[in-house]
Amino acid sequence: MFSSVGALVLVAAFMHAGWNTMLHGSKDRSLSMAWICLSMGTLAAVACCLLPLPAAASWPYILLSGIIHVAYNLFLVRAYETGDLGMAYPIARGSSPMLVALGAFFLAGESLTAIHALGVILVSAGIVGLALQRGQVTRRGLGNAFLTGATIACYTVVDGMGVRLSGGTATTATMAAASYTAWLFLLFLLTPALHVFRNGMKSMRLPAREAATYGMGGLVSAGAYGIVIWAMQHGAMGALSALRETSVLFAALLGKVFLHERLGAGRLVSCLVIVLGALALGT
Repeated sequence: MFSSVGALVLVAAFMHAGWNTMLHGSKDRSLSMAWICLSMGTLAAVACCLLPLPAAASWPYILLSGIIHVAYNLFLVRAYETGDLGMAYPIARGSSPMLVALGAFFLAGESLTAIHALGVILVSAGIVGLALQRGQVTRRGLGNAFLTGATIACYTVVDGMGVRLSGGTATTATMAAASYTAWLFLLFLLTPALHVFRNGMKSMRLPAREAATYGMGGLVSAGAYGIVIWAMQHGAMGALSALRETSVLFAALLGKVFLHERLGAGRLVSCLVIVLGALALGT
């Protein structure tokens, strides 16, 4: 049976699959990412005024994670420009749990139980298998997807360590996680700032409906990763990271239902392996 933390991470995984599907389907992914991050940063600016400051010990982690997230946003856009969603998303998300588990082991002294280690292996194997079945993996696309996965692993380990040091003047662990998350998301404003620096202010223009859509995508993205940051106060980074990557399963199902993508027997087997891994990680 899933714990309440595991269940919330699965909700976050579904939310993550949703906004990534929206991002990949956009005509100008760089502009869409800029608006998503603008929405997240604006929300964070309001939250920062209402929440207590994180502890001083967590600030280096917030700053480092913010920089890594800028790199992640750039690599994710490139991955989607050089490969379709069914290739780039699974490889990027599937390559990160193992890296997170290793980083958590070497940097945070974490260890995984046998069943959690099995879950990491199953989820990673299923996600990578899901990608490779498509037969459309180019060298450039593979490189961009793995670079995206590496940044995911880096910021997950950094945030897992940072949020545990964020208590400060907060009275509860949840409040501390919210404060850490808000100040981190404030740094997401660097992504639209970089877009404007490279392309000019006029490049941010969008029809009101599209701007609202990507703004909502930013709120969904903020909620999805906010849940994960909170959860990392309560569980091992590697296990939670792998459980989060079941978003690939949700992306495959969303593609089948809404985009009419083919979901053959091979992909179904890979999805089953992911689900088994998620069950192992959710215990």
